[in-house]
Amino acid sequence: MSQAADKEQFTFQTEIKQLLHLLSHSLYQNREITIRELVSNASDALDKMRFIQLNEEEYRDEAALEIVLKPDEEERVLSIVDNGNGLTHDELVENLGTIAHSGSLEFLNKLSGDAQADLSLIGQFGVGFYSAFMLADRVEVLTRSYRDETGWRWESDGTGSFSIEPAEESLPRGTCVRLHLKEGHEEFTREERLKYIIRKHSSFVPHPIKLGDEQLNEQRAIWSEPKSQLNDEDYDSFYQYLTHRADEKPLWRLHLSADSPIQFHALIYCPETNLESMGFGRVEHGMHLCAKRILVQDDCRELVPEYLRFLYGIVDSADLPLNVSRQALQDDTVFRKIRKVLIKRVLDHLAKMAADQTDEYLRFYEQFGTILREGVSTDFENREKIAKLMRFQSSEVNEGENPTSLDEYLERAGDDQKQIYYLGGADLAAIRKNPNLEIFRKKNLEVLYLADPIDEIMLSNLHTYREKQLTSIDAADVEFPQTEDSDSGETDATDQSESADATTPGFEKVVNLFKQALGEDVEDVRASKRLTDSPVCLVNPEGSMSTQMQKMLQMTTKDFQMSKRILEINPSAPLIKRLGDLSGNADHDDFIRQCARQLFANAMLLEGLPPNVEEVVNRTQSFMSELAEKRSPIIT
Repeated sequence: MSQAADKEQFTFQTEIKQLLHLLSHSLYQNREITIRELVSNASDALDKMRFIQLNEEEYRDEAALEIVLKPDEEERVLSIVDNGNGLTHDELVENLGTIAHSGSLEFLNKLSGDAQADLSLIGQFGVGFYSAFMLADRVEVLTRSYRDETGWRWESDGTGSFSIEPAEESLPRGTCVRLHLKEGHEEFTREERLKYIIRKHSSFVPHPIKLGDEQLNEQRAIWSEPKSQLNDEDYDSFYQYLTHRADEKPLWRLHLSADSPIQFHALIYCPETNLESMGFGRVEHGMHLCAKRILVQDDCRELVPEYLRFLYGIVDSADLPLNVSRQALQDDTVFRKIRKVLIKRVLDHLAKMAADQTDEYLRFYEQFGTILREGVSTDFENREKIAKLMRFQSSEVNEGENPTSLDEYLERAGDDQKQIYYLGGADLAAIRKNPNLEIFRKKNLEVLYLADPIDEIMLSNLHTYREKQLTSIDAADVEFPQTEDSDSGETDATDQSESADATTPGFEKVVNLFKQALGEDVEDVRASKRLTDSPVCLVNPEGSMSTQMQKMLQMTTKDFQMSKRILEINPSAPLIKRLGDLSGNADHDDFIRQCARQLFANAMLLEGLPPNVEEVVNRTQSFMSELAEKRSPIIT
């Protein structure tokens, strides 16, 4: 439309009328996004002007490109001014009267009819310039394009129409948006409120944002700068700004840029300490999402998975719209590609750190290994990568030595070993005393020690690693590798147990008496093929969970009942041999049954399981009384 001398009246496009009605009547609290949107628009105008000046010499001048906030508390007006490229008459009609690039049409298409749900979308989705009517009952736009000598005045009260007329005064190049604030919105003319909003949402805008003589966005967007131009002080300072942890330095950082499959910059930090382990509760995500340096979401839960929630940082992509919603983040293919790249780069960084900087990696693992290992159970695509990063105590790791990885374990294992063995327990001392370890020591087979039940959950979910089955050694289906000794005809501990079963006098009767004594308390009583010294041990039936797993479920799940165990008896143990000798006299049957009950209680205690305390005390006193009766008071 050509320039007109008089004020022109226009009617908003139908969709804009719907949008304005919703915004002007909204009670939604997050109204500060209006400032974010208008500052973002101003920054875009300055970017365009900078490009024009670089390519067209006639439009260059000495004026610094900047955004200025001008609050007038008395008049209840907030002005947001930029000296960017400005708007022509026709651009005003097109951009501020129809659906253009604000995302408004898509926003309207998402409305469900549920008023509360619809209102909650406003702050998440963003509606560009039209969000001004969340704060203002009248909006003026004074603008002059860099190509024109005449400026224009656009005005609307948001009820369905707008007017455009030539500006009465001579306007500088750029745009001034004047918000005539609604009653009760005076806070948006107060300096402290405006400072808070800018520093929260627009700290990294590449152009100065000024309030009076003060620049509000002095923090550099260092993630978009070349690494070669940054030093440790730059990175540490930005970390402290991001985390609000004065004087703290990050444990490690990762500064990355990606061009494919999507372009973005990211700066990721790992803090020194795990606040969760210090009793501060579950850590919230510290990753922020920006679009062209404008904050879209702080603490963005969709950027990294839960098992990386301890990370802090910023991801900035020009390919994401400023008005992206949380729902769009979950569904958007582009965003999922960003997330996939981030996960890969972080896991690769940790793997390299583990290989090249062992001490630094173990510092990290001590703090955050408990969180990282959650990924084995939740991230199927990357579970083996995460498992590679796990560290464990083991029978081959002496006190004070570095814990082992699964890869290091397999390097020490023989080629014919089909399983990775582990054993859980209340603590390392209790695990080392577990009689199930005896045959593994005899055969020189390494066993991972899991003092934390979460490690056992992780390994049971992992199930296999590098095609080796992960197996708890208290399971009935443990497989031993074929050894050179057994191939050459030498007898190993397993063979000894089997032969002892057949040759120990009275052993079969001992087993039967044990079964009578224990009854329904056990799944079975049988000769052991794994014990070398201890008289008995408890074993889980094939297909059941390990003892530690069951103990944890018993503590966390109402009415959970642990499965019955198998009591294995070592025929070669001196006590069992003696009971075999005594079994020839039926008068000793009750004594053997009492021994069965006590040995069963002892085995439970070794695994941290509570026996019948009263029964144990009474039986122990009975044993001691019997022993005392057989001792003589006569001094020889």
